[in-house]
Amino acid sequence: MFKILDRYIIRKFLGTYVFAIILLLAIVVMFDINEKLDSFIKAPLQATIVDYFLNFLPYFANQFSPLFTFIAVIFFTSKLADNSEIIAMMSTGMSFKRLMRPYLVGAAVIAAATFVLSAYIIPPANIKRINYTNTYVKNKRVDYGANIMLMVAPGEIAYMSRYDNISKVGYRFSLESFDKDKRLISRLTAQTIRWDTLYSWRVMDYVKRDFRNDREYITKGRQLDTIIPFEPRDFLISANDHEKMTSPELAEYISRQKGRGVANIQSFEVEAQRRYAMTAAAFILTIIGMTLSVKKVKGGMGLNIGIGLVLSFSYILFMTVTQTFALSGLTSAFVAMWIPNCVYTLIAIALWRRASHG
Repeated sequence: MFKILDRYIIRKFLGTYVFAIILLLAIVVMFDINEKLDSFIKAPLQATIVDYFLNFLPYFANQFSPLFTFIAVIFFTSKLADNSEIIAMMSTGMSFKRLMRPYLVGAAVIAAATFVLSAYIIPPANIKRINYTNTYVKNKRVDYGANIMLMVAPGEIAYMSRYDNISKVGYRFSLESFDKDKRLISRLTAQTIRWDTLYSWRVMDYVKRDFRNDREYITKGRQLDTIIPFEPRDFLISANDHEKMTSPELAEYISRQKGRGVANIQSFEVEAQRRYAMTAAAFILTIIGMTLSVKKVKGGMGLNIGIGLVLSFSYILFMTVTQTFALSGLTSAFVAMWIPNCVYTLIAIALWRRASHG
C-alpha cells in the first residue's frame, strides 16, 4: 500500500513529532518544578511523580499537539528541501498532490491519537492530577454553594439555601412539583438534606404537602430516604471539572444541564468542541507546514522554522481569544472553536495553490 518513500516520510514526520514533544516537555518540566517547588517539597514524592507528573505530561503534550505537529512538519520538511531531497522526488515525475499523501497519513495518525487521548484516556487521568493540585498546590475546588435552584426533572424545582460539599449536607431544602398546567401539586420542605450516593438523598425533619381535589394533605417525619435526580456536581461547578469528563460524559452532562436550565456550562461546551477542533487542526497545520517549507529558500531552515513558529503560536492565540468569547457568552462554543480552523483552512488552500503551481 505504501511505497518506500511514503514510509520514509511518515517515519520522519512521526519521529520528529515525538522528538519535539520530548524536547519541549523537558523544558516545561523544568519550569513547572521551579514554579511549584514549595508545593512539591510538601507533597509526598510518590504522589508528585505518579499522581501529578505522569498525568500532567500527557495532558500538556495533547493540549499543544497542533504546535508539535506544525513544528515537526516545518523542521523535517525544511531539512528535506535543504538537502535537495524534495527536488529529487519531484524530478521523478511525482506530483505535489502525491507528495502530500504520506503527510496526510501521518497527520491522520496524530489526529486519531489526539482525539482518543483527549476524549477517553486523559480525562480519567486528569482527576488524579487536579486532585493533587487542589491538595498541595492551589485549591480550586468549589465546596460550598448558596441559593441553589434548578429543575431536577420536568415540572420539579429544587432549592437549597446553602450546601456544604465537605459534609455533604444542604440546608433549608424544598422540592416543588407542578403539573402540566403549572399548578403546584406537592411541596417537600426540610431543614437539612444529605447526599448519600448517586441521586440518593436523605431528608431530615421534613414536611410534605400534597394538593389534591382542592385539599391539602400534610405528612411529617424525622427522616426520609428518597431518590431525587440531581447530585452536587450539577450545581457545584469547579474551574477544571470539564477536563475530568470523557466525551460521552461531557455530552450527557451538557444535555442534562441544558434541560435543567443551568446557565454556566460554557466551559463544558467549549471543551467538547475543542477536542474535535484540535483533531481537525492536525490536518490543517500539516498542510500549511508542508506547503511553507517544501521549497528550498536562501534563508535555509531557520526562516521556515521562524515562520512556522509565528503561525503556530498565532493559531493558539487565536483559539484562546475565541474561546474567551464563548466563555463570556458572546458567541457559541461551536463558532468559537471552529473559527480558527476555518481561517487557517483558507490560509492552507492559498499556500497549497502557491506551492503546487509555483
